[in-house]
Amino acid sequence: MPATPTAPSAASAGKKKKRGRARLLVIVLVLAIVAGVGYGTYWSVSTVRASFPQASGELTLDGLTKPVDVKRDAHGIPQIYASTDADLFRAQGYVQAQDRFWEMDVRRHMTSGRLSEMFGSGQVETDAFLRTLGWRQVAQQEYDKKLSPETKKYLQAYAAGVNEYLRGRSSKDISVEYAALGFTTDYTIEEWTPVDSVAWLKAMAWDLRGNMQDEIDRSLMTSRLDKKQIDELYPKYPFDRHKPIVEENLAKSGSSNTGIPGNTGTPGNTGTPGNTGNPGSGIGTGGNNGVGSAQGLQAQLSRISANLDKIPALLGPNGNGIGSNSWVVAGSKTTTGKPLLANDPHLAPQMPSLWYQMGLHCREISAQCQYDTAGYTFSGMPGVVIGHNQDIAWGMTNLGADVSDLYLEKVGPNNTYLYDNKEKSFKTRVETIKVAGGGSKKITVRSTDNGPLVSDRNAEMESVGQKAPVSNAAPDRGNGYAVALKWTALQPGRSMDAVFEMNRAKNFKEFRGAAAHFEVPSQNLIYADTAGNIGYQAPGTVPLRQNGHDGRMPVAGWDSRNDWKGFIPQSRMPYEYNPKRGYIVTANQAVVDSRKYPDLKLTEDWGYGARSQRINDLIESKTKDGGKISTDDMRTMQMDNSSEIAKLLTPYLLKIDIDDPQIREAQKLLEGWDYTQESDSAAAAYFNGVWRNILKLAFGNKMPKELRVEGQCLYVRSADGPVDDLAKPTRECGERDADAAQPDGGDRWFEVVRNLVKDEKSDWWSSPASRTDKATTTRDELFARAMEDARWELTAKLGKNINTWNWGRLHQLTLKNQTLGTEGPGFIQHLLNRGPWNLGGGEAAVNATGWNAAGGYEVVWVPSMRMVVNLSDLDKSRWINLTGASGHAYHSNYSDQTEKWAKGELLDWSFSKAAVDKSTAETLVLKPGPAG
Repeated sequence: MPATPTAPSAASAGKKKKRGRARLLVIVLVLAIVAGVGYGTYWSVSTVRASFPQASGELTLDGLTKPVDVKRDAHGIPQIYASTDADLFRAQGYVQAQDRFWEMDVRRHMTSGRLSEMFGSGQVETDAFLRTLGWRQVAQQEYDKKLSPETKKYLQAYAAGVNEYLRGRSSKDISVEYAALGFTTDYTIEEWTPVDSVAWLKAMAWDLRGNMQDEIDRSLMTSRLDKKQIDELYPKYPFDRHKPIVEENLAKSGSSNTGIPGNTGTPGNTGTPGNTGNPGSGIGTGGNNGVGSAQGLQAQLSRISANLDKIPALLGPNGNGIGSNSWVVAGSKTTTGKPLLANDPHLAPQMPSLWYQMGLHCREISAQCQYDTAGYTFSGMPGVVIGHNQDIAWGMTNLGADVSDLYLEKVGPNNTYLYDNKEKSFKTRVETIKVAGGGSKKITVRSTDNGPLVSDRNAEMESVGQKAPVSNAAPDRGNGYAVALKWTALQPGRSMDAVFEMNRAKNFKEFRGAAAHFEVPSQNLIYADTAGNIGYQAPGTVPLRQNGHDGRMPVAGWDSRNDWKGFIPQSRMPYEYNPKRGYIVTANQAVVDSRKYPDLKLTEDWGYGARSQRINDLIESKTKDGGKISTDDMRTMQMDNSSEIAKLLTPYLLKIDIDDPQIREAQKLLEGWDYTQESDSAAAAYFNGVWRNILKLAFGNKMPKELRVEGQCLYVRSADGPVDDLAKPTRECGERDADAAQPDGGDRWFEVVRNLVKDEKSDWWSSPASRTDKATTTRDELFARAMEDARWELTAKLGKNINTWNWGRLHQLTLKNQTLGTEGPGFIQHLLNRGPWNLGGGEAAVNATGWNAAGGYEVVWVPSMRMVVNLSDLDKSRWINLTGASGHAYHSNYSDQTEKWAKGELLDWSFSKAAVDKSTAETLVLKPGPAG
């Protein structure tokens, strides 16, 4: 799932961004004064500890009907015991607020587009974009119209628990960050509401929204590359080498050999919209449009991309590299005789971790108290998101379904837009953005039937669509087309119901029933139960497209033939139950083989299966000839560092004749290397350096500036690409954040290079001369140059002596506090941040410590947690979090799990009452107050 800000560092560009940062620096300096930093003094004990939670003794909690026990182990992980559902979730709200309220407060201001109220004018443009998307409005609609009365009661109880924690406390007693904020603003903490919890699911859906970034990137590429070249950079999924998730008898999934009714589209369905389809129905990169017209789309979509990038990515940058691993092995193949289930979602490294470990237990299961579950929760939302109860266990990975589209809209006079040759009025609403330390700003949000106009939110966006490539039958551009976003998460749904239904499910039938309500984000759900069954379900609201629209490029909104025509029925979404092979692997690969089932159109942009196939191979290898898999084997598999691209390229690199003795010395590191990326491996360091430079020379330097790293500059002749002759250079600098730039080096790029590597004279191997190197025209020439560039790059970073090189020194993780820890002087970052850690693993390895090859070697996404559930004895399950339970800097549980996480260790996961009692270090009793 990258240093991903949830607040100030997501500020907008220009003067407003500078003002926002200036304000933030004031906060930082005030916090430094509070801390006594810079004056030879010490932290004030009362300031540091004021917000630490009470974890033992007794407290009164109004609204409880009976006492509730909160038992924490040595890592501060709470297990809550209550007598009613309402008491259970009220206590969950209270306890999560104890540990994480600052994090919760920042998140709810983000999801509602109200960051400016906390952090000032630098957040106005971000808030405006979030208000335009309308997450908060959709969450309110879900709460008012969609969610069950039971779910609403749980949300209300949770909110009441949070508010009981807030009642009577000053802000400095809640978190040290508020102590700083209070010096610069009159900000007042508001009560928590049930809708604050529901809105969090919209942020989760945004970061896991599917292929929107691919859609934008392909459009941006049209300024430099033709359709054939773009297709080469987005190759077909390698079904012959990488297995899909559902392999056996897809008919069991509810699909049929005749396909999904109505999903076969209209004539012309095999073409790209605007190329071979109906005149005026779409846009594209071929046909009469040509590259010249495509440059207009590139210019406009770059602005959309910039606006999308301003939205804080709570889970991580959206793209091919972000994903997760999960797999389940049947008891017939395990040492326990019952299933083992593993999960490790790959998300942005954050401080504190996105996840919060917790157990929710009813003292006795009854109609009044239905839950006995434990696992990973989100601070600010009741229930358990990933984990197990007394009967079943479940895990999640991102399915990656294509659930969003960008529509070009022809704007007419009098606040109208064109639709089937008729003028329709925009739906409008006025939003008021309050700004800390300043006035308010009003914006008008306009929406078409396709969704909100994302092109309204920035002065630069006024020119969106001015030159977008369309067919000759398209309407007159006038002042340009607007751009609307259509996204399933902007329709009210029941995902919050699904969380509770999953938490209390007792079998696969009930689990599937819960999954049917898990509409967004679309996730791969794996399953196991104590009876010995394993399963998989693909849930989600996935649109059915028509008129040849395949979701890969923006489409014309003025033509009703481009409308979505419904959604794939949940009964037709793929599932498996006890497959003959005895295991199920999901790691963002294709769900089904689209060659066999072309009508089941979930997306055209799967992950390419490097991780999933490695897991498949490890399971097959371990269980060959009757072998069995243990809990520790599952943990070992989670830490597998093998590099698929290294296996492919290293033999080619070793065959190249190298004359320079220092480069030859580095080349020798690859001799005998087993392709594992351990932290102390010099070979892994050098190979990844070579891989990064191959990508840069062959592809990166041919990308438009909007996809290249911000500040990295090239000399170009024109918009057509890099120059060969530097006599008359024009300097052009990249514009994208390093964490999201291309080529990112993920397994899509593995597949690109695999398809090209045997063609020694492919045009992609051509690279212009530099002031120190000759131009390359062949594969081996480019590879040799990449080996040279990597040698000197690593010399600069790690030293001239290759005996001192190791991958971990390049590939480091720093955990950053997601508000004050991402900006400001180094000393405050030292107070709030932790690290660095030298890590093994790598991009598209099972141990997916991801890095963006265009931006550098820094770890930008990680296995955000790891778990292995033992369905034979739940108390023998194991888990770990990236950081710790506490969100309070300098609390003993702030980062106490990180060192173990980095080493691949797991903690004991107590679940039964006896096991929890044995591991309990502190007990807090919450007693009913007068209102109880």
